[in-house]
Amino acid sequence: MNVQTPILRGAALREDLRAWVLAAGFHRAGFARAGRVPDAERLSAWLADGFAGLMDYMARTLESRLDTNRVLPGARTVIAAALFYRRRGEPVRSAASAGEAQALARAGRGEIASYARGRDYHAVMTKRLRKLAAALRREFPGESFRPAVDTAPVLERSWARAAGLGWIGKNACLIDLAEGSHFFIGVILTTLELAPDALAADRCGTCRKCLDACPTGALVAPYRLDARRCLSYQTIENRGRAPEALRPALGGLVFGCDICQEVCPYNRPREESGEAADPALAPRPENLLPELGVLLRQTLKDFKGRFPASAVRRARAAGFLRNVLLAIGNSGRPEYRPLLSEAAAHPAFLEDPVAAEALAWAEECLGPKISQ
Repeated sequence: MNVQTPILRGAALREDLRAWVLAAGFHRAGFARAGRVPDAERLSAWLADGFAGLMDYMARTLESRLDTNRVLPGARTVIAAALFYRRRGEPVRSAASAGEAQALARAGRGEIASYARGRDYHAVMTKRLRKLAAALRREFPGESFRPAVDTAPVLERSWARAAGLGWIGKNACLIDLAEGSHFFIGVILTTLELAPDALAADRCGTCRKCLDACPTGALVAPYRLDARRCLSYQTIENRGRAPEALRPALGGLVFGCDICQEVCPYNRPREESGEAADPALAPRPENLLPELGVLLRQTLKDFKGRFPASAVRRARAAGFLRNVLLAIGNSGRPEYRPLLSEAAAHPAFLEDPVAAEALAWAEECLGPKISQ
């Protein structure tokens, strides 16, 4: 999208810049005062409790995450931008979300989290933020601008909250009052000084639908997520064996988990028109409830070819293969047994003990072989 340079002057500077961010292809824009992140104590406590699991990069980059000056010396402002990815009219689950995820497996279907069904958001967000930052550098040659998505040591969710884009809900997601939580966040750190936006009020109230719906109890308390129990963490970040106690809860989930977002009242369908998701992030038809047997064959044949320019690649081929096998095991469908026997000869199971164990578990879940 072409960005037209606005006329930047006086007190209108902040609102002109907000309009510029929206013109660059984002749905929301806000501003926060840079420096030490407002949620520093909460992050430190989260890490101290071991809730990060195997995500040790969080601790390694902790100091950078806590202070923007370690990422951009002299930063005065954080520009936060949101991009909606969930289309209006896409099917969503009911308050019985966890049970429906398990029913999918029994139907022989897998589920990919809604944010990863289309093009990798990193590519879309990064391209737009970099283009915007380059335009700002031309407009303000004496200032610095550093764009970042979630691959940089910046707590973009905390900064988006500080910039007034929403409140952090009891499910640990940032929630926009009008549109819910299905959006990506990017930031630009800058030495340009702008007045901050007001914080959004926390509107979770007494609701605890997300806590009650999580099938593994990963939300150990309001606003407290233990990633080690989170199904999204298990299907993406955990590259080893998935804990057996959590496997039944996965149902047909093969990448990520939307349960705590699906049940949130702010994500329920509305009659009034909402803002449309970005077309660049539209879901690919083949990623909408794929058939598990087909998905297994495709993963073994060409994982990268099956998921071009996709966030699903974060799980890597071995991790995704494990996830599909666990979903097949959860299906309980004996008709998958011949497929598993056929797949067992694939080199992937000789090279990766995690995949081999998942295959054996799936076979056991499908019941004993029927003798001829």
